[in-house]
Amino acid sequence: MRYPDFLKDGGTIGFVAPSFGCNIEPYRSAFEHAQKTFRRMGYQLDLGPNCYAGVGVGISNTPDKCGEEFQTYYTSDNSDVLISCGGGELMCEILNHIDFHKLKNSRPKWFMGYSDNTNLTFLLTTICDVASVYGPCAGAFGMEPWHASLHDALSLLRGEKLVMNGYETWESESLKDEQHPLLPYHTTEKRVLHTYPSEHFQMSGRLIGGCMDCLVNLLGTGFDQVSGFLERYKEDGFIWFLESCDLTVMAVRRAMWQMDNAGWFRYVKGFMIGRPLIYGQEMLGLDQYQAVMGVIEKYHVPVVMDMDLGHLPPAMPFICGSLGKVTVHGQNMEVAMALC
Repeated sequence: MRYPDFLKDGGTIGFVAPSFGCNIEPYRSAFEHAQKTFRRMGYQLDLGPNCYAGVGVGISNTPDKCGEEFQTYYTSDNSDVLISCGGGELMCEILNHIDFHKLKNSRPKWFMGYSDNTNLTFLLTTICDVASVYGPCAGAFGMEPWHASLHDALSLLRGEKLVMNGYETWESESLKDEQHPLLPYHTTEKRVLHTYPSEHFQMSGRLIGGCMDCLVNLLGTGFDQVSGFLERYKEDGFIWFLESCDLTVMAVRRAMWQMDNAGWFRYVKGFMIGRPLIYGQEMLGLDQYQAVMGVIEKYHVPVVMDMDLGHLPPAMPFICGSLGKVTVHGQNMEVAMALC
């Protein structure tokens, strides 16, 4: 596994929009305020041509222009790290316009984003053997004041904090809107971890995963090189971190079944499952817990659910590809990431 250089004082943060850009409110104002915040911290900024674009379908621009922007900015020496402007719907369509062989042979660079950005965070790791960061997109850094999870994400990009502990409360309903683009997370719900098979355990393995909506879309395509990745790192075993956006509990169950039957979970050492965006749903007697456990309980490995990961913030930033050590004691959780 290759690990990029961390962001240094006065370094340059690059912004790209391989998914949605920041062309409408509240995303535009949040992104502009984030830029002011980073500049006050002493960082230089390098904005890609699609950051404010909104002419694409489900993404900022046409697939070829989005692919070109990412490849150009990833392989350029003008920026030290890259942060995605936002999530979206059809980032998968830009993949045909990216030369992953060229990325693999370039100097590695941190790329951070989540949700639709799984298309790149996951593939950079599984195809290119380059670590990436599953973490907040650019607009989140525009909130005032910053939530602790944003300080954690920046500290991770700087290499200053590689151990995450989660947060006490989470947001079930955001107050951020066009008139209030800089509001912080509205955290009102106490975090309650659901663990299997016990409340106390420790697990170690290489961290891999992302948004299930995107992962199952990649499965079985030419971009699915998971089998080779698993074989290269099978001695470490794997901890899968998974979350969902648009999936109902039935769709989550189907996604888990599909990944399982594709062989993705071989050598698994444990699972970390985030809060689903469709939280608390039950369909035909199936809830969000059995949607997952009904497929993976046969592996007899530790599972922690409703953790700080995904579309109901805050979320812990994870280094996809790092060697993780996860410790759970009741409602306390720690994820330590080693760069080896």
